[in-house]
Amino acid sequence: MHHHPHARQHHRRSVQTGAALTVAAALLLAGCAGQGAARTPQDEARAAVPQALRSAGVLRVGTDLNYPPVEFRGPDGKPAGLDPDLANALGDLLGLRVEIVDTPFDKLIPGLNDKQFDIAMSALSDVPQRRDGTDDAGKPTGQAGVDFVDYFIAGTSILVPKGNPKGVRTLEDLCGTTIALQRGTTQDELLGRQAAACARLGKPLQIHRFDSDAEALAEVASGKAVAGFNDYPVAAYAAKTTDGGNRFQVAGAQSQSSPYGIATAKSETALRDVLATALNQLIRNGEYGKILAKWDIADGAAQTAVVNGGL
Repeated sequence: MHHHPHARQHHRRSVQTGAALTVAAALLLAGCAGQGAARTPQDEARAAVPQALRSAGVLRVGTDLNYPPVEFRGPDGKPAGLDPDLANALGDLLGLRVEIVDTPFDKLIPGLNDKQFDIAMSALSDVPQRRDGTDDAGKPTGQAGVDFVDYFIAGTSILVPKGNPKGVRTLEDLCGTTIALQRGTTQDELLGRQAAACARLGKPLQIHRFDSDAEALAEVASGKAVAGFNDYPVAAYAAKTTDGGNRFQVAGAQSQSSPYGIATAKSETALRDVLATALNQLIRNGEYGKILAKWDIADGAAQTAVVNGGL
């Protein structure tokens, strides 16, 4: 009989301990549920970053820093422009440090596919040829295609000397003249087709191709080329800033609007999709609009991130 009180006491302590554990477990579960409910879109985006990239903590971005105001080196020598600013904003949202890898434009897609960087972001127009790795005729180029997350809409513009001495307004006006442009660009492809049309008219179009847009602009400034052919924001920036706005002007209307896309390797679908998610968050929270306003290119704003939307 003397053992029974102790037995009851021991049993009661066990019940109390069990009850405490039950309460603790309930609180823990409630806390977990609360955490789940409190997860922000940023938390979810960061959780979707591919593990290898999250572990590295760095997003390497291939870009050709020679195309103001989209990407260039500022007075301090550091990357500046739409693409570096947007890349840094995406990196901040995803918890990744951004490392810009300055790369010649025509080496960007090969470099991406060789894993020299994680994405390419350099005023790359999202066109079927780049997605499929083909030329204008649909034949394989030997380069693997890439996927794009479209983030900006840019038309093509003709840039001429101030005063437009040759009266250039349209692509047809370029027949029988010399044009300067950067090799490997959408403009290179477009002018290649125009050159064939000019040849049929018996008015050959000479195309001078350069490794950088700055060299092409110098050719126009020297009078060796009648006009340059650039993405609209680049042409407008050159007209506004070169020699205090006294060197160039944009001629005629924009042609062939197409989206700029962040390029990812075809195998990196998770990275592609998380970039689209992050870009949409920047569009919604206003950060995207601030970046475009900073570079005076709000007219090209995308309303939403689109994967492989270029025609």
